[in-house]
Amino acid sequence: MPYALVTGSTSGIGAAFARLLAREGYDLVLVARDGQRNEALGAELTASVRVKVEVMVADLSTEQGRALVEERVADHTRPIEVLVNNAGFGLRESFKNSTLADEQAQLDVLVTAPLRFAHVALPAMLARGRGFIINVGSVAAFIPANTYSSAKSYLTVFSEALSSQLAGTGVRACVVAPGYTHTEFHERAGMDMSALPEFLWLDATAVAEQAWRDCKAGKALSVPGGQYQVLSTLARYAPRPLVRLAALRRPGPRLRD
Repeated sequence: MPYALVTGSTSGIGAAFARLLAREGYDLVLVARDGQRNEALGAELTASVRVKVEVMVADLSTEQGRALVEERVADHTRPIEVLVNNAGFGLRESFKNSTLADEQAQLDVLVTAPLRFAHVALPAMLARGRGFIINVGSVAAFIPANTYSSAKSYLTVFSEALSSQLAGTGVRACVVAPGYTHTEFHERAGMDMSALPEFLWLDATAVAEQAWRDCKAGKALSVPGGQYQVLSTLARYAPRPLVRLAALRRPGPRLRD
């Protein structure tokens, strides 16, 4: 049975992808920092869907953690057919008040890890003529708000370029760009989300399902939710001074300055 590897699998969009791919018949490799919660999810899926689950504890902001995952991805005796780069976090502080160590850790998790894992996974996928690389980006990629949005912008362009390069190979790459989604992301970052209207929230399961449908259909970019399809289009095509102004006035998390 083919394997799917999901990073950041303990909650939110990552857990939703894990459950979806288990139902699709994939054995799983679940990667997260929280081993206890990862083990609990693995036990749940083994019992309910009867799939094999490997649990890996790895901090992707460290070279050691990334190397551990790369070693598993490179194991051609148990090839990875679906790679979901979902792990991520945001910083509460603005760039002028953040620490360099925190900024580097965020960049390594959001950019370095997905790039390296995709590069390691591709040779075997190309040799088999099939595979999926799904990068979880954000609509923040289209808004010049902070270094989180900058990293997601890199991931978006990288994914779209990779999708074009892989045309005709049987391997597909796509990026999903959700908006605000009910996960633990903002709570972990200490962000106050009380000002965000309810209609802007997305469901993690719906995000994963839409991304999977779009990637299988060959789309390079998946934007779940009609509200975010409209907002992302406006952000991409509106005059940049207006987009920058809107970014300063957007609802949602308040950064500590």
